[in-house]
Amino acid sequence: MPQRRSHIAESAAQSALAEALAAVRAPFDIPFPPEAEAEAERATAIAPDVDLRDIPFATLDPEGSRDLDQAFQLERAGKGFTVRYAIADVPGFVTPGGALDAAARARGQTLYAADGSIPLHPPVLSEGSASLLPDQDRPALVWTFALDAEGVVTGSTLQRALIRSRAQLDYVAAQRALDRDEDSPAALLPEIGRLRLEQEAARGGASLNLPDAEVVRTGAGRYDIERRQPLPVEDWNAQLSLMTGMAAAQLMLDGGVGVLRTMPQPDERTFEEFRTQTQALGRAWTTGRYGEYLRGLDRADPLTLPVLEAASALFRGAGYVVFDGTPPEERMQAAIGAPYAHATAPLRRLVDRWSLTICLALSQGDEVPEWAREGLAELPRLMQESSSRASQLNAQTVECVEAALLAPRVGEVFEATVIRPANGEGEATVQIAEPAVTARAPIPAGATPGAVVRVRLDAADIRTGAVAFSAA
Repeated sequence: MPQRRSHIAESAAQSALAEALAAVRAPFDIPFPPEAEAEAERATAIAPDVDLRDIPFATLDPEGSRDLDQAFQLERAGKGFTVRYAIADVPGFVTPGGALDAAARARGQTLYAADGSIPLHPPVLSEGSASLLPDQDRPALVWTFALDAEGVVTGSTLQRALIRSRAQLDYVAAQRALDRDEDSPAALLPEIGRLRLEQEAARGGASLNLPDAEVVRTGAGRYDIERRQPLPVEDWNAQLSLMTGMAAAQLMLDGGVGVLRTMPQPDERTFEEFRTQTQALGRAWTTGRYGEYLRGLDRADPLTLPVLEAASALFRGAGYVVFDGTPPEERMQAAIGAPYAHATAPLRRLVDRWSLTICLALSQGDEVPEWAREGLAELPRLMQESSSRASQLNAQTVECVEAALLAPRVGEVFEATVIRPANGEGEATVQIAEPAVTARAPIPAGATPGAVVRVRLDAADIRTGAVAFSAA
């Protein structure tokens, strides 16, 4: 599925959009308390247990990232592999019960706005002393995995270590290097990633990989909406994180204390509705598991987007389950096909600090710190509230940018693809190709997902993000 960008070039629209985006961001962009900033400035990590600076770790993130949570090192080991996965040692920097801890609990996660992020931790920590930046000595929590020739994890360890990343890779450049068979720290990532994807399929797991509408800034007052399918290297890299999250979940389940990221298996009614939608689109899912069906979709097919939109109903209900004592009955993440925990992004997500703290204690045979046990109960609420804020900020941002893209074109008629069926008022969700906008619009009776319809733009309010279409 090709990448599409639409540009906002008109100066009046730029000015109006800048004001709208500032208004959207304002309620979320609360300054850190001075005592939290001061604590972050003077924070020093717990002394590492081992020195792994001789290991050539590398990071792989979007271009320009500064809050680097993970670094990897991959090597062959006989017929299998050794995977070292280092996670920023945020638990070693944050004092439980301190001002920085309180500020992070209030925020829950890093929020992403059009003009930059609203971080979980002060940048001096998240983009500085705790970030796994290249050519810097950094404390980290390092997982070491032994994989067999099929990519199955046969053993793992976790230790607090001092590391030094040798390279900061970005997705586009890394994919280009792999495609050209150039030497790269990620040279084994395609092989290991594909094996792990095969393991996911064997577990009955599924990946949605729905193209996101991402607002990107390209210059002063200028924004684009970018919709793109993840590169293969992103999927392979994600498998390292998923492998770690599954190991963390199992460690906590075995230890009888922790926090899991769960998602229920869709019920039969949801499956039947999805089957009906795929049949209506002419891309019927008739056999096999839904994950296998989704992996087989042709990303260049214009009907794939409506299919993936319909499939989003299969991925609902994710949440957090905490336990201290008897492991919970509800423990599966259905899309992954295994118990799973968030444990690889502590710079950007609060819950990961708990997962890592608990896993480190259990792996070392130590008592789980009391602060971690006491704080478990409130984690689901804190993460749910922060996720709601993230969704609200993202939705409002995209709506304002879409309105700015459309404002100069009020009165024009556009061709649009129906991606969700009409609601009770006769409005369907449609995708306009240029500019790349998703909107609600009335459609002719009988138009089903995948159909191409013509809609007229009647209004676009940049300040509120509201747009109005009528059938053409």
